[in-house]
Amino acid sequence: MIPEIGHYALVLALLLAIVQSILSLAGAARRDTAWMEAGRMAAFAQLGVVTIAFLALMQAYVVSDFSVLNVVENSHSLKPMLYKVSGVWGNHEGSMLLWVLMLALFGAAVASFGRNIPPTLKARVLGVQGLIGLGFLLFMLLTSNPFVRIDPAPLDGNDLNPLLQDPGLAFHPPFLYLGYVGFSVAFSFAVAALIEGRVDPAWGRWVRPWTLVAWASLTMGIAMGSWWAYYELGWGGWWFWDPVENASLMPWLAGTALLHSAIVVEKRDALKTWTILLAILTFSLSLLGTFLVRSGVLTSVHAFAVDPQRGVAVLILLGLATGGALLLFALRAHSLKVGGLFAPVSREGALVLNNLLLSVSAAVVLIGTLMPLLLDVFGHKISVGAPYFNFITPFLAIPLVLFMAAGPFLSWKRADLPGVLGRLWVAGLLTAIVVLAALWQQGVRPVMALVGIAMAGWAVFGAVWEIADRVKLFRVPARDSLSRARGLPLGAWGTATAHAGMGIAIAGMVGTSFWLTEDVRVMGIGDKAAIAGYELTLDKVEDLRVANYTTEMGHFTVRRDGQTIATLTPERRWYPVAKMQTTEAAIYTTFAADLYAVLGEPNGDGKGWVVRLYHHPLVPWIWIGSLVMVLGGLLSVSDRRLRVGVPARRAAPAVSNLQPAE
Repeated sequence: MIPEIGHYALVLALLLAIVQSILSLAGAARRDTAWMEAGRMAAFAQLGVVTIAFLALMQAYVVSDFSVLNVVENSHSLKPMLYKVSGVWGNHEGSMLLWVLMLALFGAAVASFGRNIPPTLKARVLGVQGLIGLGFLLFMLLTSNPFVRIDPAPLDGNDLNPLLQDPGLAFHPPFLYLGYVGFSVAFSFAVAALIEGRVDPAWGRWVRPWTLVAWASLTMGIAMGSWWAYYELGWGGWWFWDPVENASLMPWLAGTALLHSAIVVEKRDALKTWTILLAILTFSLSLLGTFLVRSGVLTSVHAFAVDPQRGVAVLILLGLATGGALLLFALRAHSLKVGGLFAPVSREGALVLNNLLLSVSAAVVLIGTLMPLLLDVFGHKISVGAPYFNFITPFLAIPLVLFMAAGPFLSWKRADLPGVLGRLWVAGLLTAIVVLAALWQQGVRPVMALVGIAMAGWAVFGAVWEIADRVKLFRVPARDSLSRARGLPLGAWGTATAHAGMGIAIAGMVGTSFWLTEDVRVMGIGDKAAIAGYELTLDKVEDLRVANYTTEMGHFTVRRDGQTIATLTPERRWYPVAKMQTTEAAIYTTFAADLYAVLGEPNGDGKGWVVRLYHHPLVPWIWIGSLVMVLGGLLSVSDRRLRVGVPARRAAPAVSNLQPAE
């Protein structure tokens, strides 16, 4: 009965999406307050019924209702409760339901929190959100219904993909989807602005909080996915340039550009058409990622290998949303008033360069991801992997980081570049000290590692010195500096924090990419191995049975300078229901590095095991830096100016429901 309630709730959500879109858009066109309010209430109602549908599917997983096909294909009665719950979105149908839930959540948030937005603009935003929801609800009900019954019901299920039975993957998709779907609000604001033919500084301020929430969520989702790949897949890496990984990176790059471009709209009433275009493209890249994951065109541990017909349906949604928005952009962009002028050397100029580099980076990733697929259609097989991306990325990242640190010191409209560089001498000096320390520790080779450390130091110290410069540190009494620090807006703290987090993450990427130590060998009981100053002894390997899997667990004692400091227990797990084996790495982590051990297959004589050992310098900094970036985004979105700082407008005459007399 409960699955039927969930199914009916989706049908009702479809009807409410129709009401929300039609009444909101028509009400805005007619300036009819009652219609616009009805559309707003439909957004709340849609969130309510989609939540009912989501809870109905979750209940089916929790109680192991194997009369529901989706539960049969992705769950098992012996599975731990955490993975029964996360199994709800660990498959195509359930993940689409989570997508629709996030979409309804953002729609209701706009309806609830957008009180300072003009009624017609708000109604049009809700109308576009309703149209997006309509498309995905139709897609679910016609091709991906999660509530399909099976008769007779089997005694047990087929289990969830063992690779997804992990805490990191339990929380990774919700954050990722918050990011993907959050950009739909920026998309809706862009389309609504094109319909109205007006973009002003207030629009830039209204769109920024939603973009910040989406950006911070997507950053967290990408970081959690990278962390999962690092410790779960057992290959010792944190990023593989997998096409599905790239699918999340592209909207992140475009969304970062959108954030900075919206600042120029808000502060200087410039770059309006470019910002509108970025909002459209960012959400379009989110939809492209959805297509790549669900079309069956990719082979990836991240992808849902599903019926290609569903991929065609998602491609149609992508074409309608992107094509329709770009057509509207082509028709209406010329009507947007050109904003203020500025010199190339100015804060606006730095943000334009930032946008250019981020957009080119997104284009590079897009070409590298799609080119093999496009050429495969014409019978040409090529592989685009890490060498392509690793060669091009530094040429874009280096100038991006250079201007990221210098940009906040530039003044609006026109700036004095020599003066700005003079104010950054402390950051430059500290960066040089860090590079010399890396040179002393690791030597001159590889040179690109020292360049990367210089980029990281410049980003971190530039961000720290920006705050120091704002509070006049060492130039006024400490009490005055502290008072100035308290008075700084949260947006300023958020920007500096996010930039510093990027620098920390870059240091982690450089350390593990250039200074990694690896040792692969066969070890028997009692054998010892030395790596990066550590000594590991294989004490025993035991077979265990745990819940829904069996495991072969190795026990390594880790010593340094003769002192025991840790015990590592890597595993090889076998899931009998899914008939799949996974590798669980064991990691001893410090602030400065990770010691990483993987237990492989037994060797031919059965007296030893293939063991892979890695020493990853600075690798924890990748995820520390990512968390710092997320914190920066949350600080910025908490800035009171983004909520109530919009200048008050003169009250408009009351809008009447009465039609003008003919």
